[in-house]
Amino acid sequence: MKKLLLSTACAVTAMAGAAFADGHGVSACLITKTDTNPFFVKMREGAAAKAEELGVNLSSYAGKVDGDHETQVQAIETCIANGAKGILLTASDTASIVPVVQQARDAGLLVIALDTPLEPIDAADMTFATDNFLAGELIGAWAAATLGDAAADAKIGMLDLAISQPTVGVLRDQGFLTGFGIDIGDPNKWGDETDARIVGNDVTAGNEEGGRRAMENLLAKDPFINVVYTINEPAAAGAYEALKAIGRENDVLIVSVDGGCPGVQNVADGVIGATSQQYPLLMASLGIEAIAAWAKDGTKPEATDGKAFFDTGVALVTDKPADGVDSISVAEGKDLCWG
Repeated sequence: MKKLLLSTACAVTAMAGAAFADGHGVSACLITKTDTNPFFVKMREGAAAKAEELGVNLSSYAGKVDGDHETQVQAIETCIANGAKGILLTASDTASIVPVVQQARDAGLLVIALDTPLEPIDAADMTFATDNFLAGELIGAWAAATLGDAAADAKIGMLDLAISQPTVGVLRDQGFLTGFGIDIGDPNKWGDETDARIVGNDVTAGNEEGGRRAMENLLAKDPFINVVYTINEPAAAGAYEALKAIGRENDVLIVSVDGGCPGVQNVADGVIGATSQQYPLLMASLGIEAIAAWAKDGTKPEATDGKAFFDTGVALVTDKPADGVDSISVAEGKDLCWG
């Protein structure tokens, strides 16, 4: 794991060297799914800090809620009309957003997907993201190893993102199942698996209220669920509250993805057993550097060797390490949170 984080840092350093140019007169846009999820708040802070450093004029937009596709389309149209040099985008609907993204690229804007790949991934000029499949795989492997022989009889609740199944949600879901040892069906969608250990899937909109509601729905199907996969840490917090309401908060394994500071604290507090940490500040700052480089001389960022995107790294955070699963401690996770 330390080698992975070190290699990512080295690649970032090399990439950054070409981008520190005079960005004055360059404008860029950041478009996130919401402006309330702490993950996207930190992403905005990272973009803003790097834009100020490079003299880039940054405009930020966000959907009203996770899944607000139309607001994101309008934001892209505004960025095109305003003459932006590039757009950083975390798409709510990763397929439906492609036509307007193509309009932006046709108009000469560099489009960087952050965190969430588009469908297809090359619809954007580049993607800066966690390996979301690996993030899911790590928490799935940890859950299976933690349960040991009991994993064969697990009852699993899957708390996903949205009915539209954006790529980030599919990758994490399918990664978790693979890590847990469950055969997946179509790797490009969730919910078609036939393993009897899966109680069901529900959607959370990536927020705490959605997580609570989805958990209640799955508990109504089977009150003896003992493993809960969650798309992100706000959803995990909601799931925990639903379990606490029926006195089951201490006998269910909850795993998640984000590794934000509140989420890592929830690992410390026992709300979440383990979480896969990603680095949104790094994603956003690299995105601004890429737009500055594009504006200067037309340089485009390159993908990590062997991947179709630039991998910004991932680490499993837990204070209950499992044999055969690389992880870092909560203390280390707190030092790295938000990245």
